[in-house]
Formats: sequence, structure tokens, C-alpha cells
Amino acid sequence: MSQVVHIVDDDLALRESLEFLLASVGLETRSYDSAASLLQKAGALEPGCIVTDVRMPEMNGLEMIAALKERGVSHPVVVLTGHADVPLAVEAMKAGVADFLEKPFEDEALIGSVRAALARGGDDAGRQAEQAELQTRLTQLTARERDVFDAIVAGDSNKAAAIRLGISPRTVEIYRANVMAKMKAQSLSDLVRMALRCEQP
Repeated sequence: MSQVVHIVDDDLALRESLEFLLASVGLETRSYDSAASLLQKAGALEPGCIVTDVRMPEMNGLEMIAALKERGVSHPVVVLTGHADVPLAVEAMKAGVADFLEKPFEDEALIGSVRAALARGGDDAGRQAEQAELQTRLTQLTARERDVFDAIVAGDSNKAAAIRLGISPRTVEIYRANVMAKMKAQSLSDLVRMALRCEQP
């Protein structure tokens, strides 16, 4: 059976644009206008992955993921957030989400995330290799860079990190740039994702 990308979002325009984008690269999709409408089909979901907005009325994406787990549905989930909300992204990754993307996202980034989620099921070896590579990058950080890395991933602003570490915000900015370069992170969400991948068993 071919894999299906299940799209959950209360925004019709976004659902249609995601359907069009994924169809353009040969992926089959199903759309749902709410978490509840996906959950109604939970027992009969075709294999594949789920792409969901994190903020929806009635039941948000994280609550839906918890409800799916209770029903024994283990599809990998890609979460979309429009709020650059680092603590929420951390919570999502800890809830077992395969990936998260901040809106607006590049088409290629979404397609890459979806393809990785679809491949994730049987790819434990790939995940272990990625974790080993990230651990190697982490060991290249100096003690102070690691402090800044931990502060950023915890959701601290530059100013809050500076207060926590007893250094100036400008110094935090310099360390932060070093951390992004050494970890090969393109964005804050990239960095959070890496931190959480390192923690996953």
C-alpha cells in the first residue's frame, strides 16, 4: 500500500497549498479540517505520516498527538508552527514529533521533512548515524559555547541568556553565531531539533 501524507489544519487555503505542493512531487495526500476529523479515522488511517498545525481551535496539534498515541497510532508527525515558539517546539519534539517547521517555510524544507518522516519508520540505523554526527559536533563546542547552546535551546533570549550566564548580550550573540556555525544549524528551530535528537534514546 502506498504511503499517504495526512494533512491536518483548520486553514483551507493552507491545506490546499500543501496538497498541491506534495502532489507536485508525487505524494498522495488526505486532508482534515480539524484534529477531531482525523481522530475519527484513527483506526483506519493509511500508512504514512501526519502534517499538522500546532495551533488549532478545540484541540491543538500536541493534544491530537497524545490522543493518537492513546489509540495506538504511531505515524511520524511533522508539526507546523507560525509562532517561532521554541518552548512549544521543544514540547512537540519531546512528545515524539518527527520534525517541526516554522511558518513561513520553504517548499523544499517541507518536502524534505515529509520524505524523512515517511522514511523514518524503518530507518533506525540512519537515526543512530545522525545522532552520532550531532554528538561529534556538540563535543566541538567550548564550555561557554555549550552554556549558550543550552540557554538558547531552553528558549532564552540573548538578554535572558546573558543574565543567566553573567555576560553581556553582545557576547552571547558572538557565542551564538559560533554555536550555529559549529552545529551547522541554519535556524533556531534547526538548533532545537538537533538538541532534542541528541537526547532521544
